[in-house]
Amino acid sequence: MPRLSEVIAALDALWPPERAESWDAVGTVCGDPDAEVARVLFAVDPVQEIVDEAVRLGANLLVTHHPLYLRGTTTVSAGTFKGRAVHTLIKNDIALHVAHTNADTADPGVSDALAGALGLKVTGPLVPDPTDPEGRRGLGRICELDPPATLRHFAARAAARLPATAQGIRVAGDPDAIVRTVAVSGGSGDGLFADVRAAGADVYLTADLRHHPVSEARAESPLALLDAAHWATEWPWCELAAAQLDEISDRNGWDLRVHVSTRVTDPWTSHQAPSSALPTSAPRAPLDPSGAPN
Repeated sequence: MPRLSEVIAALDALWPPERAESWDAVGTVCGDPDAEVARVLFAVDPVQEIVDEAVRLGANLLVTHHPLYLRGTTTVSAGTFKGRAVHTLIKNDIALHVAHTNADTADPGVSDALAGALGLKVTGPLVPDPTDPEGRRGLGRICELDPPATLRHFAARAAARLPATAQGIRVAGDPDAIVRTVAVSGGSGDGLFADVRAAGADVYLTADLRHHPVSEARAESPLALLDAAHWATEWPWCELAAAQLDEISDRNGWDLRVHVSTRVTDPWTSHQAPSSALPTSAPRAPLDPSGAPN
């Protein structure tokens, strides 16, 4: 049975912490390096319900994509929800390790897993890592959709293949446009529109798209956009990461039991579709002299 320090060394080889963004908070949050590890749980978010799942599972190590303390802290008091998670982990001898932007740009990384879930062929990174001489690492991925399909059909494929969330898939673009080249980026991706256009993508699938950036991107070019839930675009990485650790365990004779949480921790819990649409020429209520509707 390996020690935590050995397992962490293997994870750091997959996702070197020095490749994380300077603002990021990756690595081991809590855990005894000399403790033995038999069972590992992968999840996107280090929230209390995932911590409780790790306890029920009897895990010795929880690996999450999102950091627990991204902006730092001065307290781990159990009176705070993050401090309570730390107390639960330590009381149950469970270590917490985070791989965030160092997993985003890895080869394979978060966007490779997203492309795989969508059945796309990856042709290269969207934003290549200049330190990678082979040109395989980087942020996002450029992919081929074979055979090509309409935007409507590709959106339906995304909705069917990504984990179900309340949001579903939002679409901006001509539903009958033909999609051949697809850009994907797990997590928040509206800062990469220029790179997507430069890559010649027909559609870009990412998460957390905002009104003004999308409006401007649509005015700039015919690029179509698919907006999925943040959690849904990153969950496929958990399965990829678990498979990578399984292979390492087999190679080293560790006999680890590696699990992936299927608990949906996307914060949105329901979606109310509109019951009717206002007419485009709906009359406005007249204003009284004070400027308030009559």
